[in-house]
Amino acid sequence: MTFRQTFLNATVACVAGFSAMTAVAYAQDAALPAAGVYKLDPTHAALLWSVKHNTISNFTARFGKLEGTLTLDPAKIESSKIAVTIDPTSVDVPYPADYAASHAKSPYKSWPEEISRDPKLLNSDAYPKITFTSTSVKKTGDKTADVTGDLTFLGVTKPVTLHATLNGAIESHPFAGVPAVGFAAEGTFDRTEFGQPVGYVGKEITIRFDGEFIQDPDASKTK
Repeated sequence: MTFRQTFLNATVACVAGFSAMTAVAYAQDAALPAAGVYKLDPTHAALLWSVKHNTISNFTARFGKLEGTLTLDPAKIESSKIAVTIDPTSVDVPYPADYAASHAKSPYKSWPEEISRDPKLLNSDAYPKITFTSTSVKKTGDKTADVTGDLTFLGVTKPVTLHATLNGAIESHPFAGVPAVGFAAEGTFDRTEFGQPVGYVGKEITIRFDGEFIQDPDASKTK
């Protein structure tokens, strides 16, 4: 076999392999999610919130513990619904300085604990849960929808709308062996409407979510 023939064969093989991988990637990207009940995978989920600080920056924190149940009907997306529960004691925010030294009079041991427990902030001692329960879903595009629901925060319930995007869907989760979907969502609300004082941070809270949901076969059968 000549060098030219070897080179041509290698080129053809590379093109064929690339075409096959592209086809698989396209098929995965184009996959429609299966209908059913899904549970949030907490190890592959992120819920961030941010608020304007001193009018010049966005102070950002993350909740580490959350649970979610998604009932998905891709044929009639308006019939879908979601419910999420957040543990406010799981708030995570860095504080590189010496908290004890700079907050000598504080009854708390750390900055995350203060944010979690302070009555002017998340007040988790009195309100150990934050919940969001959808009340309507409106399709806005092939992979987007507006999800409106009741946010219960600090004992107050108000409607909040999140703009959701389907990131992708697979027919079989590599470990669970069942369908899985990924969604992102973002929205805002006025924290003062839930009873928080104005203080030195802005009124508007921005929520950003990204996570995977794994189908619950037993729940899907009884849906």
